[in-house]
Amino acid sequence: MNDREKRTVRDLRRTNRSAVLRKLYFDGPLSRQELAPATGLSSGSISNVVAELTADGLLEEAGSVDSDGGRPRTLLRVARRSAYLIGVDVGETRIRVELFDLALTELARAERPLAAHGYDVERVVGHICDALADVLGAADVAPDRLLGVGVGVPGIVDRSSPGGAVVHGQTIGWDGVPLESLLSGAAGLPPEVPLFIENGAKTLGQAEVWFGAGRGARHAVIALIGSGVGACIVTDGGLYGGAHSSAGEWGHTTLQVRGRQCRCGALGCLEAYVSAEAVLERWAEIGGDPGGDDEESALAALLARATPGPSRAADAKAVALLDETAEYLGAGIADLVNLFNPERIIISGWAGLLLGRHFLPAVRRSAAAYALRHPVERTTIELGRLGPDAVTVGAATLPLADFLSRGGRGRESATPTR
Repeated sequence: MNDREKRTVRDLRRTNRSAVLRKLYFDGPLSRQELAPATGLSSGSISNVVAELTADGLLEEAGSVDSDGGRPRTLLRVARRSAYLIGVDVGETRIRVELFDLALTELARAERPLAAHGYDVERVVGHICDALADVLGAADVAPDRLLGVGVGVPGIVDRSSPGGAVVHGQTIGWDGVPLESLLSGAAGLPPEVPLFIENGAKTLGQAEVWFGAGRGARHAVIALIGSGVGACIVTDGGLYGGAHSSAGEWGHTTLQVRGRQCRCGALGCLEAYVSAEAVLERWAEIGGDPGGDDEESALAALLARATPGPSRAADAKAVALLDETAEYLGAGIADLVNLFNPERIIISGWAGLLLGRHFLPAVRRSAAAYALRHPVERTTIELGRLGPDAVTVGAATLPLADFLSRGGRGRESATPTR
């Protein structure tokens, strides 16, 4: 057999293994009899693939179901403790690292604050490495049992460099930071454990598409609203954007010419009006009480001021500020509707979820007022379902996606397949 034929056989086996793993991962547990029509493979191929995956420790039995007149059928599922994943969220105010089993059940987490020192590269790398060691130690998981480490970062991720992913984060002062090579040299992980670095809005988007409010959508936009603003565009069921594209800097589209200064340096960006940082700045400018020691508690306090209670009326200035913010956000969403005609727009991120619970109906009305009638009537606007940890979960899906695409096979090199 020549090399080309060997590659063809190997690729076919990998494709079959991948099809079975994916089906069991997202739709399992299933029996062998159910897997054949679900994957399009013959019963013989299913038997061979299941036997291989079971021998590799990747599948396990999950009970049985009665069949029509025959023996009970054994159900199969992916073995959740056969391997582990780590997701890292380099957020606006802290770094969060979470260790997951293969079913994305959280086993341990560690956080490091960033507020005091900002995005100093050496400090960020040190925090990530320390937190990696913390979560592995807390769960007593050996590093060589990791499928990989996914890292969600603010900014544009360029993977054209021979040294790995380079991050261009204008809003945080990162200009061509070789983050992958820095982490590879400092994290102390085995060389076969790959790093996957991606824009944080895209990792959040993948999590919502796989497990949350975006599941089943062919065309969607997932908006991340935190201290900053980003978006992930899903087209034909996959994430939009190539190796040089952030494909998510929606926050730096212009909302108002010569408007408020954004932290990126430009004037009038959407982020300068609807991000948590911007909302709190506008609240302070009209004399509002900060009401908290950090952005999350301050934003929660502002929302409380705008909500009437049993013995007090809502603060009129807070109500007006949030009404204006809902209109700004709706106008920004209208741009997404007109540009991409998505079937679904999902508002997520910690600030997006807080604000959205307060004024989602107003955002929908504003989007309908500013968007073209035909596409907006075919778009639903809803909140994310994965909570404020969605970026970390999404980061962990990066090595998981690679694992599933390889059919659970080992990696020939430590360079991730994109």
